[in-house]
Amino acid sequence: MTGLVSALVCALLAAAAGARPELVVWLAVVPVAVLLAVVDWRVRRLPDVLTLPLAGGGVIALGLVALGGGGVRVWGGAVLGGLGLAGFYFVLYLVNPAGMGLGDVKLAIGLGVTLGWYGWAILITGAFLGLLLGALYGCGLLLRRARGPEARDDGPEPAMPYGPFMIVGALFGVLLGAAAAS
Repeated sequence: MTGLVSALVCALLAAAAGARPELVVWLAVVPVAVLLAVVDWRVRRLPDVLTLPLAGGGVIALGLVALGGGGVRVWGGAVLGGLGLAGFYFVLYLVNPAGMGLGDVKLAIGLGVTLGWYGWAILITGAFLGLLLGALYGCGLLLRRARGPEARDDGPEPAMPYGPFMIVGALFGVLLGAAAAS
């Protein structure tokens, strides 16, 4: 199923981006992002072995695209986007460490770099979509919990995975950015 979702998202990105040079980066990032979403959903962790290469690989790969004609200024904005989004999530982590993990902060670096490639408006849009989706899911969990223990037959609620919502929001943002840039 992970491969099918990755292939579908890659096809959508290819259709949106066309022959733009950054498409190669998106096609490499998507399978890692989808895998991260699945892992976080199942085990409530975003492992460094996936989040850190996503961030570092995105910076390096987009840097190569920038050197090849994509624009160094665009790459600089992407790097600032990664730092900015990670900084935002780090503040959220400091405010409520029980509600936000450091894995989410590390994931935000790679997602911010990716979104930042298309500018601040796309960065904010993708980040907001992730927050909105996560908030809607969290509200659903609260409503379920408010119905009482008889409404739950599977025991206590584990911590909510937030990475999948961040990733889905970012992928929508990149789709919007790629479509607008084409």
